[in-house]
Amino acid sequence: MSLGDMLFGAFALPFMGRALLVLVVLSVVAGIVGVLVNLRGLEFISDGLTHAVFPGLAIGLAVGGTAGLVPGAAIAALIGAVLLTLFVRAGVTSDAAVAVVLTATFSVGVLVVSRSDDYSGELEALLFGRVLTIAPEDVVPLLVVSLIAAVAVGATLKQQVFRAFDPHGSRAAGDRGLALDLVLNASIALVVVAGASTVGTLLVLALLIVPGASARLATVRLWWLFPVAAAVGAVSAWLGLAVGFGVSVGAGIDLPAGSTVVAVFVVVYALMLGARLVRDRMARRAPARPETTRLADVPGER
Repeated sequence: MSLGDMLFGAFALPFMGRALLVLVVLSVVAGIVGVLVNLRGLEFISDGLTHAVFPGLAIGLAVGGTAGLVPGAAIAALIGAVLLTLFVRAGVTSDAAVAVVLTATFSVGVLVVSRSDDYSGELEALLFGRVLTIAPEDVVPLLVVSLIAAVAVGATLKQQVFRAFDPHGSRAAGDRGLALDLVLNASIALVVVAGASTVGTLLVLALLIVPGASARLATVRLWWLFPVAAAVGAVSAWLGLAVGFGVSVGAGIDLPAGSTVVAVFVVVYALMLGARLVRDRMARRAPARPETTRLADVPGER
């Protein structure tokens, strides 16, 4: 298989085209939401929400089959987002709140799945995703869930960034902290819903965390973080699907698509981290430039 066939030709296949569309849209949205997760330090809460969707997936699958996955997961994730937000606002430490929601919801999910005749098969699908077997009728719901998260974050983006850097100033400016927290946590939950249906509940956290962390390595300009994270997510998703297909078809090695995508996300992050370390080392070794004082730096001068 040629490189061109692997990178482009593979997506002429209907199941690969559907996987690419869903994962690219999801990765772009997850990258944007993930920047706020990174700025707010909400990685552990995001981890809790990834587990909160599990009982919803299990109940949805038991009640409505694969068509019930997204509605079930969405309901469970939004309930988890509200509970986590209210726990933290009530004074419960975020770690304790996450631990309570995580253990309670995951145990419920396992109990529901254990009642199935195909216990191991359904559990594997929920944990590790089904990105290459997304049915045509499931594409639109997954895209809608992702885009709702994008719209919610986009509509409150300036306020979310202000709250991330200066929560007291945000409150003084009239922003409602509870409303902003609910919007952000609900957006995280919706991204988790779409991700859990593609790469699985165990790996969806990578879609939320890695692009934002990669963007922090690439730029120090605040508003550049969002397009950089989106680009990292989209390119990583595309390369992950292409590599998985190329290795599976060309080399005869069966690679799980979702796990391959996540592995590419991590490799991209490692490469960007290495480039950042090299750049910082070169900057430290470069001769210092003589400092100059700009007029704007002098207090009281313009």
